[in-house]
Amino acid sequence: MTGPTDIPAYTLPERNRRVLLARRPTGIPQPEDFSLDAVPVPEPGPGEILVRNLYLSVDPAQRGWASAEANYSQPVPLGGPMRALAVGVVVRSNSPDVAEGEFLYGWFGWQDYAAVPASAIFRRCREAVPLSAHAGLLGLNGLTAYLGLIALGRPQPGETVLVSTAAGAVGSLVGQIARNLGSRPIGLTGDDAKVARCREAFGYAAAYNYRTDDWTAALAREAPDGVNVYFDNVGGPILDAALRRMAVGGRIVQCGTASVASWTETPTGPRVEREILTRRLVWSGFVVLDYKARFEEAVAALAGWHAEGRISLDEDVSAGIEAAPGAIAALYRGENRGKKLVFVG
Repeated sequence: MTGPTDIPAYTLPERNRRVLLARRPTGIPQPEDFSLDAVPVPEPGPGEILVRNLYLSVDPAQRGWASAEANYSQPVPLGGPMRALAVGVVVRSNSPDVAEGEFLYGWFGWQDYAAVPASAIFRRCREAVPLSAHAGLLGLNGLTAYLGLIALGRPQPGETVLVSTAAGAVGSLVGQIARNLGSRPIGLTGDDAKVARCREAFGYAAAYNYRTDDWTAALAREAPDGVNVYFDNVGGPILDAALRRMAVGGRIVQCGTASVASWTETPTGPRVEREILTRRLVWSGFVVLDYKARFEEAVAALAGWHAEGRISLDEDVSAGIEAAPGAIAALYRGENRGKKLVFVG
């Protein structure tokens, strides 16, 4: 069996509803930083395709895309649709390489329709997983979890892997991948329900609420010889503490800095040079777009584990494009329960 396992019913609106970036956010984008409009459905130009979006992805990286501060990509233009990945279906094609009726995951933005070149396609949705999973498990989140852990973390069987935001769209997959590779994952998250989810659904050997638990003392008991791999999505004080629990030869994957409110002015913290030196740590920054050559390797592994029942998926789906403006802020408040999506079908 190939292709999505569930194709939702969808309508074809007569107008294109769009979520526009109305102003540069200060820190985390808030609902008032966006506006909604409706314009005629665009016509695809020569070589372009017209995609009807179904699932809009909500990702922590959108904070950086909306900001005017230095980032690994150009800021989203003011007054334009919010940059976003989405899963959609091709309703018209002027490209010989793309068929009408194909389901795609790509850079289609927060809107009903996107008239884009074929180069906007991130991946074609051909694996036998739920259609929404192409935006999570087989999308940016799954690729980030797999490639960040495999390429930079390099966990070995029996090693301890610490994960922050352990119940999130990336962290929940990092823990499960580590477990599937024979490592011992330990999770940090922000509420007790997510702690339980880490232990019961995602296979973490242990998990702690960093807000209420003495997790550094617990980590000393759980990993007396130190943490071999730390997959960090938050930075800040949690990273400061984790550094001092790393094993000699440990690897740190810096995937995100969600706990840092702003990088202007540059925040300060404890000095870490001595920890890096004496523990002989390798500390690497990770941006998934640097690893395109390995995307299909990651997709094959993740889809295979899903087929074998070795990957558990959580999705938090809101209905209606009106839910999109507040979704990034809700994500940073930790209100989501799994991969955050907005269904606009």
